[in-house]
Amino acid sequence: MFGKRLREIRMKRHITQQKMADLLDIALRSYQCYEGGDRSPSYEILVKLADILDVSVDWLLGRDEFLHTHDIHFFEDT
Repeated sequence: MFGKRLREIRMKRHITQQKMADLLDIALRSYQCYEGGDRSPSYEILVKLADILDVSVDWLLGRDEFLHTHDIHFFEDT
């Protein structure tokens, strides 16, 4: 779920994988592994991803359904 959402929102924001890697100060291959599901980002990178893409960490991790079932509501511009 994480990799799929990451790719989806990155493309919606018209940001290349290389640009994301540059913004995160990581290698392109490392970023590609996040989208491909071969690797998980550190907490620090996860927060940076959410900030860059203007979404919540919960949304990136697919926790939005969990939050809604617990009557916690927020809005994402996705």
